[in-house]
Parts: sequence; structure tokens; C-alpha cells
Amino acid sequence: MKKIFYHILSLFIIISAAVNAQNPRFLISFGSEAGNLPVDGRVLLLISNNNSDEPRFQIGEGPSTQLVFGKDVNSLKPGESVEIDNSVFGFPVKSLSELPKGEYYVQALLHKYETFHLSNGKTVKLPMDRGEGQQWNRAPGNYFSIPQKIYVDPSQKDPYKIVMNKIIPPLPEPKESKYVKHIKIKSELLTKFWGRPIYLAAFVLLPYGFDEHPDARYPLVINHGHFPNSISAFRETPPDTNLSPDYSERFHWKGYNKTVQEYSYKMFNEWTSPDFPRMLLIEIQHANPYYDDSYAVNSENLGPYGDAITYELIPAIEKKFRGIGKGWSRFLYGGSTGGWESLAAQIFYPDEYNGCWAACPDPIDFRSYTIVNIYDDKNAYYLDNTWKKTPRPGTRNYLGQISATLEEANHLELALGENSRSGGQWDIWQAVFSPMGADGYPKPVWNKLTGEIDHNIAQYWKENFDLRYILERDWNKLGNKLKGKIHIYVGEADNFYLNNAVYLMEDFLRNTKDPFYDGEIDYGARAEHCWNGDHDQPNAISRLRYAQMYFPKIVKRILESAPKDADLTSWRY
Repeated sequence: MKKIFYHILSLFIIISAAVNAQNPRFLISFGSEAGNLPVDGRVLLLISNNNSDEPRFQIGEGPSTQLVFGKDVNSLKPGESVEIDNSVFGFPVKSLSELPKGEYYVQALLHKYETFHLSNGKTVKLPMDRGEGQQWNRAPGNYFSIPQKIYVDPSQKDPYKIVMNKIIPPLPEPKESKYVKHIKIKSELLTKFWGRPIYLAAFVLLPYGFDEHPDARYPLVINHGHFPNSISAFRETPPDTNLSPDYSERFHWKGYNKTVQEYSYKMFNEWTSPDFPRMLLIEIQHANPYYDDSYAVNSENLGPYGDAITYELIPAIEKKFRGIGKGWSRFLYGGSTGGWESLAAQIFYPDEYNGCWAACPDPIDFRSYTIVNIYDDKNAYYLDNTWKKTPRPGTRNYLGQISATLEEANHLELALGENSRSGGQWDIWQAVFSPMGADGYPKPVWNKLTGEIDHNIAQYWKENFDLRYILERDWNKLGNKLKGKIHIYVGEADNFYLNNAVYLMEDFLRNTKDPFYDGEIDYGARAEHCWNGDHDQPNAISRLRYAQMYFPKIVKRILESAPKDADLTSWRY
């Protein structure tokens, strides 16, 4: 009897302690120093166990990530608080109730949303790009707090209070030089879609001798990729001898910042040498409310970016900087996102471009959407097993060591923003490839929390953006237009399994007839992301030499394919 009494008493104590325990709670507000008007957006609570950097710069999907918890706010007023408690979803721990007692560095940030009245009558709230390329932790105008050291005790009854009294300042205007120019235009197509003025911009690298040869007209080469701040890998001054060397985790390279400057200056010297091809090289700024670029195609959620780039921006650049302005004289290259964009633009606008060199492209066959077959698999995060739950890998190295799963990568985005508003990779794929939902936001291809795939949405993806499927479906119409134009490169140990989709694309292209595709597919043995066809240099170097690698191939393509009346002389000085 005594044992039963003490057992009941112990249970009572445990239950009582659980009832009385207080999980950590945070009240987050912004003061008049940050702003005076009500704002919409996503409040992010950022927690780190170290002070190596501000918590907002320590969030990622890798093993060293720190914690983030996110909650939407509407018309949050100065001095008004939003509560972050154990009901708010977080990453990599899902709830504050899982946070152990201890000392932490804590910071809050408000990622601002703006209201868009779309041309189809839908109204959505999204984070407008403000010149930074859709980076929530660096976006000008966002409110944030100075990190503070806090001892977090779940038993504390009073909430921790954080005031966001700082604002990220505006960015300076883009810099120009003798060779690097910046052009910005208002897109009528995108302005109509979004219901407000939308601009496209680009950095233009002028060829050597541009001013001295006023009668020359030049081919145009587009280096597609993420949001640029200038022409990548191009430096007009010698490397900084006082630069403190950093360490690249990606390439395991000490002093990689010095290497970048060294090879960027080499690019300048080659660009201005007697034998380098004279062409216009551009990098486009097409950040939008969902991501740092648009994927250069027309999309139900992003609008007609493909048409805007091809029919508004490109002609404006060619007019201002003396481009030839014909489809035979335009070319595309890029890596990763830029690899997909280059191939997609070539396929969707076959007459407007004369060749693409696509390195490590994002998934070009959705039977291998990285590691998921969205048509046949039931769940994106776990293998379709009956008795065991095997997670699908998301990121690996060339040895096969996994640093993140697909579930982890997607849950990070879910904490950063709902309705595809995280600014992350999986969310932009969804925003570009999916139809628009009744609420005006992209329809999810899978449940972001559970990974359950919606095969109806997958079929929409297939018909509109599965590049391998589209080529196979339409080869009788596209084949003659694309012959000799498709070149694809990928490492066989790509960190994001992007080589899997290339294998499937190769299976189709190698067997094309009437005509044969007559292009190139090449693989780098043991090469990680983003191998671009260079068998002699490591990724860390070859990624700094895209122009040197592809420009000679482009000249060869021009000489082989240009029409008889083409200008093959004015730009070859």
C-alpha cells in the first residue's frame, strides 16, 4: 500500500511540475527608432550558442546552423508585441520547448512584406526585393535587434523581451567603370502583372576597344545565375596585397578570397588581350518577391519574366551597347540555377538564342527532382517503405557524407516563411513551377511539413517545366531549331544530386533522330557542385573562368552556324 501511495505521489509531482513549468516565451516589438508605421511581415527569433557572428548570419541547412523560429504579423504597430512561444514552428528544433536551459545569443528580425494587387485580381503579401537580391538577413528596411546574451530557463514565468530598434540601411547605387556598365529598364510586361512598377537591370561588360571601334556590332553572351552585384570574376585592379586571407568551407581552401581576386584580375588581363573574342557579356538582375532571380521563364506566380528578359531587356541592351540583335548572335551559359535558366531559355526561345552551355543545372527531369521522383514517389522526405522510415538525403560531399536531409532543408524554409516566401531554393522552384492557388500563392507540390506529394501539381510541373519531358514531347517541332545548341556539364558527385536528372536527359538526347541533337553532355568524375566541363582545374578555379572556357566555343558556333549575310568582321578586331 505504501508503494502505491508513493507511486501516486511521484506521478502527482511530475504532472504538477509539467503543468507549472513555463516554456521560454519571447515578446518581440519594434521601437520608433526603427519605424513609425504598422508593418506586415515575418518576425524571426534567432538563437545561437556562440558569438562567432550575429545569429541572423548563422542560419542554414548545414550541421553548424543555429536556431530560427518564425511567425507572420499583420499591421504590427510600434511598441506592439508579437509572442514567440512553444507553438511557433522552428528549425532545426521544432519548438522552443526543446531548447535546453543555458546561455544563448538572441536576436530578432522583421522581414517586411508588401501588398501586391495582381492583374488577375489576387492580393498577396510578399517581401519585395530592395536591391540586395532577396536576402532576408541583409534586406534594406528590415528591422532587427542587436544580439544580446540571455540565460534561458524554461521555468521562468516572465517572457523575455526584445526590441528591434535598428534598421538595415539602403544599398549604394551600382558602380560602373570603363568596362562595366549598368542598365535598368521598367518592364511593361511585369509591371502589368504585379500591379506596380517592376524593373529589370543588368551589368554589361564591354569588349576591349569598344570606344575605338564605333562601327562594330557585337554578339551578346548572357551569364545566367543568381543576383549579381557586378560582373563576376572580373577585376580591373591588381589583387589587394593587404587582404586578410579567409577560409572557404565549400572548397576547403585557405585564402580563397585572395584566389578569387587573383583569377578575377587574370580575367581582366585576358579580356583586354589581343586574342580574346570581342563580345558583350551581361549578368541580369531579375530579383523578385520570391527569390533572387526569376529562373528566366514565364511563370503563373512570378509573371512573364522570360518574355520580359528576351523581348524587353535584351533588345534594350543591344540597342544601347551596339549588339547585333539577331538570334544567331545571342548565347547563354551559367551554372546551377544559371545552368537551368540557360537550358530553359534556349528551349522556350529556340530562335532567339544560338547555343547554351549549362553547367550543373538544377533538376532538368522531375523524375530526379534531386533525389525525388515527384510523379511516382508518395513522400518527398522519406522512402516509400512499409515498416521503416528512411530519410532522403539532401546534401552530400563527394564521399557521400550527408550534411542535410530534404526534410531539414524544407523545414528551414518553412520556419523562414510560409506560402513559398522563405526566399529559399525549394520555395522558388515551387513558385516558378506551380500553378497559382485560390489565395494567390503557389500551390505546393508537397506538404511542406510532412513531405506528402500532390501528384496533380506534379503533372502541371511536368507539362510546363520538366525540360527533358518537354524536349521529348516536342522534339518534332524543336529538334531542328536546337540542333548543335545544347551543351550540359555536371559532376558525378554533385552535392545536390543534380547529375541524376542529367543522366535521364542524356538517355533521351543520345537517342534523338531527325535530327540528332548534335550537342554535348559531359561528366566530371568525383566532381562536386558546380562542375562546368573543365577536366584540368578544380571547381574552385574553373568557376572563376567561365568566360575563358565558353567564349572560344561560342566563336566556333558562330562561324559554323551564322547566316551568309551575318556580320562576322566588325567585332573581330
